[in-house]
Amino acid sequence: MTVFEKAERLKNLPPYLFKELDRKRTELRARGMDIIDLGVGDPDLPTPDHIVEAMKDAVEDPDNHRYPSYSGMNELKDAVSKYFDRRFGVQISAETEVLSLIGSKEGLAHFPLAFVDPGDVVLIPTPAYPVYHHATLFAGGESFFMPLKKENNFLPDLEAIPSKVTQHAKMMFLNYPNNPTSAVADHGFFERVVRFAEKHSILVCHDAAYTEMAFDGYRPLSFLEVDGAKEVGIEFHSLSKTYNMTGWRIGFAVGNQALIEGLGAIKSNMDSGVFQAIQIAGIKALTHDQSCVKEMVEVYTRRRDLMVNGLKRIGFEVESPKATFYLWIEIPRGYTSAQFTTKLLEKGVVVAPGNGFGEPGEGYVRISLSQKSSRLEEAIHRMKSITF
Repeated sequence: MTVFEKAERLKNLPPYLFKELDRKRTELRARGMDIIDLGVGDPDLPTPDHIVEAMKDAVEDPDNHRYPSYSGMNELKDAVSKYFDRRFGVQISAETEVLSLIGSKEGLAHFPLAFVDPGDVVLIPTPAYPVYHHATLFAGGESFFMPLKKENNFLPDLEAIPSKVTQHAKMMFLNYPNNPTSAVADHGFFERVVRFAEKHSILVCHDAAYTEMAFDGYRPLSFLEVDGAKEVGIEFHSLSKTYNMTGWRIGFAVGNQALIEGLGAIKSNMDSGVFQAIQIAGIKALTHDQSCVKEMVEVYTRRRDLMVNGLKRIGFEVESPKATFYLWIEIPRGYTSAQFTTKLLEKGVVVAPGNGFGEPGEGYVRISLSQKSSRLEEAIHRMKSITF
């Protein structure tokens, strides 16, 4: 049998956390165990009806069955521009500062290919969504990790980055509201980022997938709201969590024209754009009444409160997050993240080990709220039986 040697870029790639969680979940279900999956951030709520109906109508139109525009339909880019003005008060050129994506993950993964050369340094928060580091490796870049610590409100300490690193740094990834820590960033922090980027000629790539999943009246910022941000940065948005469209694969990038053009050049050589019927559904999502988003947030608010109160009741120290649908929980003493995750697996509860997002995540687990309240209550009941 012929043995095919994998490329070095794959050999050097760390295991993808969520693929491993999926494998473990499938294995346990095959044994007949009742699994409560709180590991992966995949909304259990359905896509709103008006978006589904728009998709149905668009699928039946044969004009949508051909290749779409590489950069996205003009109508979609116009909808994004108007949405951004309405939601964040930021003026975005539909013609030159918007690019459609096959989900924001795809755009984030491709972006370093446009601007990172072998040997360039990319500043990456840790713990973090694994794609930032993996995309850097694919581009031949070198990752410099910025630890997100509780004592610093899970914000990177820009002043702690050595000058020998900033001299070679080409790009910085950020993500607020944050996955996995649920931390949020204020205007002052983003201002410091812009000044830092200007000083060191670093481009900023902000993953803003969770801006609409926020609680108690809190309204997360766009990085682009800060003066000068558009001169140094690009921001990635997703329809996945906001409109429960994870499987549809649609998102968009907005920001600096040169950065949009660079990503667009990579994508035009890598893919053929987003299926036009899905873009039409995306237009409906962005332009229609946003009460569906409000209703979704209300559901997650109830789940957050149920889970936070339940975990506190059984002995966990946990803070109630302002945004995202994740809880970032310190585990009981005497366990590593992996050990505690395994202990929960034995009870049929799947969570994501904190160290899977990076070394500073050791001592934590991430819990997703993407299950019905009755299942969350059952998860708390099962966790209660673990000896602290």
